[in-house]
Amino acid sequence: MTDTPTTTKSNQAMKHTLANTRRRLRWGLLLGSLSALSACAATSASVAQPTPNLASGDTSNGANNFYTSDRVTVQRVTFRNQYRMNVAGTLFVPKDLNRGARHPAIVVGHPMGAVKEQSANLYATKMAERGFVTLSLDLSFWGESDGEPRNVVSPDIYAEDFSAAVDFLRTQPFVDREQLGAIGICGSGSFVISAAKIDPRIKAIATVSMYDMGAANRNGLRHSVTLEQRKALLDEAARQRDVEFAGGEVRYTSGTPEQLDASSTAIDREFYDFYRTARGHRSNTTTHPTLTSNVKFMNFYPFTDIETISPRPLLFITGENAHSREFSEEAYRLASEPKELAVVPGAGHVDLYDRVNLIPFDRLATFFQANLR
Repeated sequence: MTDTPTTTKSNQAMKHTLANTRRRLRWGLLLGSLSALSACAATSASVAQPTPNLASGDTSNGANNFYTSDRVTVQRVTFRNQYRMNVAGTLFVPKDLNRGARHPAIVVGHPMGAVKEQSANLYATKMAERGFVTLSLDLSFWGESDGEPRNVVSPDIYAEDFSAAVDFLRTQPFVDREQLGAIGICGSGSFVISAAKIDPRIKAIATVSMYDMGAANRNGLRHSVTLEQRKALLDEAARQRDVEFAGGEVRYTSGTPEQLDASSTAIDREFYDFYRTARGHRSNTTTHPTLTSNVKFMNFYPFTDIETISPRPLLFITGENAHSREFSEEAYRLASEPKELAVVPGAGHVDLYDRVNLIPFDRLATFFQANLR
């Protein structure tokens, strides 16, 4: 059922197409600007790094990305995934937790191209206030976690990071090793589904503003990318591999625009307001994956076999006005019971990153309380 919380993309022609793509794109295929995806592919230009505009951004509806709580203890931790890479995380524990008993715990993953301090820590803190042990993490190649070169796309390793976080939590004396859940925000929504399909230790899964990073890169929003456009992008990335193998400069693609202008789309502005202002800013490199690795998303199919997660429950949360809504609805359609789809009235995609007056934390808490016993 759909639930509505009340407290809830001849050679001359190809050259012309690529030229138009470079000129029009500000977002590309990473986070899904609708106009950019309609244009077809990610920009191939190296990403400039100007001094960020740290204006406050739109802090309406309780936007509070860097929220902290005096009811929660915070500990920086590291743990290794199966690739022997160090994954950085932050462990949140309610101060009144009885550490002599064992309690449910939740892993929280950040938006694609972000870091744990962007959205994930907020969710982890809010869920810890509701009694859960929580662990946010930086996906490999991002933030404080291992991985070279930086900003590499590797969906398989991303999924492994969630399982490694489960490994870590299962060693904590105050955590019930059989009662572990996960929340994936934006791109991490697809990574946590990928992880849960092969890791039955993840007992309950929630996604928020989910992006299917595979479909977004193959097809664009609303299947706006043609096969010819996809092949052009693959060819460009392959040629860039030759450049980098010979010692050339690494190039980055898509992600949040560094500057806005009159041609910037509503979605450009939506992401810019979070990633490029004081509202959510951490680093100008966030959201820009390497050009050569971003095509790995073409082989990423997180919703294939999603029905095998059953009977473990799934909760998909999306905004009523979110440009990414199609992904949550598709996942819900394909998943088997038990499953829930919660549509937050009036909310867009990025709204659910940090607007605490819109994010249905109580709904998340109820879901995990019912399914992590």
